[in-house]
Amino acid sequence: MSPRADAESDRLKKAITMAKKAHSGQFRKTGEPYIVHPLAVKKILEEWGMDEDTVIAGVLHDTVEDTDLTLEDIRNEFGNSVAFLVDGVTKLSTARRGMRDIDTYLPSTKDNFLRLMIALGDDIRVLIIKLADRLHNIRTLSALPPEKQKKIAKETLEVFAPLADRLNMGRLRVEMADLAFKYVDPRRFEELETLIEKRNKSAEQSLKKIKQEVMEALKREKITAEVSGRVKSVYSLHRKLAKHNQNINEIYDLTALRIIVDDITDCYLALGIIHSLYMPMNGRIKDYIAMPKQNGYQSLHTTVITKDKHIVEFQIRTKEMHEYAERGLAASFYYNEQKVTENYKQGKIKHLPTNLLWITELQMAAAKLREGKKIDLKKLKLNLFADKIFVYTPKGDIIDLPNGAMPLDFAYRLHSEIGDHVVGVKINGKMSNLNKKLEQGDIVEILTSKNQTPKQSWLEKIFTSHARTKLMHALRPSTISEESTRRKHRTK
Repeated sequence: MSPRADAESDRLKKAITMAKKAHSGQFRKTGEPYIVHPLAVKKILEEWGMDEDTVIAGVLHDTVEDTDLTLEDIRNEFGNSVAFLVDGVTKLSTARRGMRDIDTYLPSTKDNFLRLMIALGDDIRVLIIKLADRLHNIRTLSALPPEKQKKIAKETLEVFAPLADRLNMGRLRVEMADLAFKYVDPRRFEELETLIEKRNKSAEQSLKKIKQEVMEALKREKITAEVSGRVKSVYSLHRKLAKHNQNINEIYDLTALRIIVDDITDCYLALGIIHSLYMPMNGRIKDYIAMPKQNGYQSLHTTVITKDKHIVEFQIRTKEMHEYAERGLAASFYYNEQKVTENYKQGKIKHLPTNLLWITELQMAAAKLREGKKIDLKKLKLNLFADKIFVYTPKGDIIDLPNGAMPLDFAYRLHSEIGDHVVGVKINGKMSNLNKKLEQGDIVEILTSKNQTPKQSWLEKIFTSHARTKLMHALRPSTISEESTRRKHRTK
């Protein structure tokens, strides 16, 4: 072990000792000493591969709120980074106080959480610690009274599971959602769990046969691959049935086979092999590698009909894609994506990866708050939580925008110089209006002129906070110039 690793280990031991002393005499509803909870959070964060400061903050995350330990004590012992993380988690916890009405507290919770997410947007690790905290709490929810169980479970479904999905933490989203759904609607949970078990049992032998056929075919083509089964989660099935009028026969991905290969080329080769073995279903081939989901998820999906008339979904991805699909930004954000966003801010790279754009918007809003400026919470809320759309430049570049975005949002996303000089727009080859909402898959061509200048009226034709910020910045000089001209006339 290196000297640095020894030092880090000593810091963590010191944090555990400090937390044990601070929480001494405190107990959880389960009857266990309270220290069991922060140590469980520590273990979860370590499993996610988080850095040491995050793990230490996880150990200490409840001390400022629940003990005599102060933020200054933590800063003195562990530095500004750990203190910032603990302070952030404390503020997130404080936002939930006083929300007792099960039917009305969720909108308020979302707004409070959003404000705090913005304020703490410079470090996504705050949210990751909170997710680890919530995961352990939902795992031990049985110790609480029924009314509290339902409130926490519903909040988990409405706020925390979607947040995990936004960070592409697929494994966490599934566990949280299923554990919470069990308390929100126990009868429905049991019904769907039984249905899944029956379906899986009846399909077990045929899936085993299909798996063997696929593995042999891949081996013949010298493609190294891991093939495994994937069972749909209870809550995912619940949501999907709601979209298909509760018809289980329209759910084709109840059980799927997952193929993990070495590189992207092998992904497409494997897809071709599967289609040579079985008949692909029309409209059921999805290329999330070429067009990733808004949270960065990448994979090839295809649904086929076998010779025995079984319907099976396949998911094909590389090891890196699978790791990201399971753990998301939790393990990689601070070391990798943080560098990317910093380089983007400094102008070293022109385009940010699609799955990181929302983080940058969050950080821009956080900077505004620190400067005492106001932000449009409703607009930002839509940008963070609404579904995204993917539109294209005439050259085929993919641009990620929130649902509701308009041509000026698209233009300013490309570059502020383009946005400032817009004179018109073509959507799918036809002239259109600047106040038309863009739709999934639109090809958008921005028409510009050097003689065009930004207009105040454009503020009514913009949806995203990013475009609004750029436009306001462009309008400011002209506003100042007009005001100075008026003053000159008044003094004459």
